[in-house]
Amino acid sequence: MTETENIAHSTYDVVVLGAGPVGENVADRTRAAGLSTAVVESELVGGECSYWACMPSKALLRPVIAQADARRLPGLSASVQGHLDTAAVLARRDYFTSNWQDDGQVGWLESVGADLHRGHGRLSGERTVTVIGPDGVRTVLTARHAVAVCTGTRAVLPDLPGLDDVKPWTSREATSAKAAPGRLVVVGGGVVATEMATAWQALGSQVTLLVRGKGLLNRMEPFAGELVAEALTEAGVSVRTGTSVESVTRENGTVVVLTDTGDRIEADEILFATGRAPRTDDIGLDTVGREPGSWLEVDDSLRVTGSDWLYAVGDVNHRALLTHQGKYQARIAGSAIAARASGAPVHADPWGAHAATADHDAVPQVVFTDPEAAAVGLSLAEAEQAGHRVRAVDYDLASVSGAGLYGDGYRGRARMVVDLEREILLGVTFVGPGVGELIHSATIAVAGQVPISRLWHAVPSYPTISEVWLRLLEAYRDN
Repeated sequence: MTETENIAHSTYDVVVLGAGPVGENVADRTRAAGLSTAVVESELVGGECSYWACMPSKALLRPVIAQADARRLPGLSASVQGHLDTAAVLARRDYFTSNWQDDGQVGWLESVGADLHRGHGRLSGERTVTVIGPDGVRTVLTARHAVAVCTGTRAVLPDLPGLDDVKPWTSREATSAKAAPGRLVVVGGGVVATEMATAWQALGSQVTLLVRGKGLLNRMEPFAGELVAEALTEAGVSVRTGTSVESVTRENGTVVVLTDTGDRIEADEILFATGRAPRTDDIGLDTVGREPGSWLEVDDSLRVTGSDWLYAVGDVNHRALLTHQGKYQARIAGSAIAARASGAPVHADPWGAHAATADHDAVPQVVFTDPEAAAVGLSLAEAEQAGHRVRAVDYDLASVSGAGLYGDGYRGRARMVVDLEREILLGVTFVGPGVGELIHSATIAVAGQVPISRLWHAVPSYPTISEVWLRLLEAYRDN
């Protein structure tokens, strides 16, 4: 058989590159609109979130948080002072990753009528993707209307000599490890670093957290990182801020870390949680006039700038590196592709059906540490930097009746950032046990641009932690 004869050709309305949650949601929307859709995936259908990020990390963290909550309750605390059953926690984690098998996700794709092409897909010209399958067979997929790049991101490792020989952990190893290392060094101060420090310390590791900056969670209000750092320290984590790694070696199985402060730290494993880069280095961007390895700039309908057929959805566009936000973009992009394919009007004005406006103004996030940190919209510093005339209103969450009932010794804080010109909320931050379930109410207020005068009529149930809304509004009125 000649090389030419070994190439298959297929034509679809839409080709989706990447079968993570973002690619799945693009396919769901385009199939719902009646467009034939191919999905290309080189690893597991379900992507990073299902197997190495959201699902396994939260499965690891849930028992940690549940035990911490129980320890705050007299009558229950004495029963939960022992160590977690690490093997049971890891087994439950494995269940939620389907043991790294993607049969269920493949079945879902089939149920919506999308065709799965396994293998490495690369753009090979306008509206064209070439897939090299596991068996070496090449398949050329041509898209009548759109190609959506949904390939996500990968972990970035620092440029340290000999790091490959150390075999460091990234977020993938941290969420899929089969046992708790005796000693773990975590490098970074963001979400992955703080969540994994929380999880593995509780699961039996002695964790040292090395943070180059002054504090943790620097994308949130400063008090969020302060409260999380305080709790990590109380849990036994050694938190060292203002510290950079100078070198890492592995000597007789032991990781040896030298820092710029002159410290020598020994550990069994080291996790680098030091940022993400787009998975666009080997997807053929050069064949369509784009730079391999680059983030892809898009408009609010997720169409790549300067193109009428190429879309970049999810992390690859660098707008909001969060699974739920990528899925939101996917719903927008899929609907926009369908509208353009049918010649229907495209409503891409702010908050329109085909505009991912929330990426700019109402991105929610929860950090599942103990305490949890949750925020939506702009921080005070971001709002001021953007030129808004604002006022921050703070409240001690521990003063809310529902918080006191939630657990003894409750510690937390809430802040809302008010636009004084329009009297709407630009951002809200909660830090404290259980606040992850509060953030959607704040997201509705920010995304809906609900006036302060109307929020007075949204009465929180008593006694819940949500009563903090009333207290924030009272603090705003009284000052």
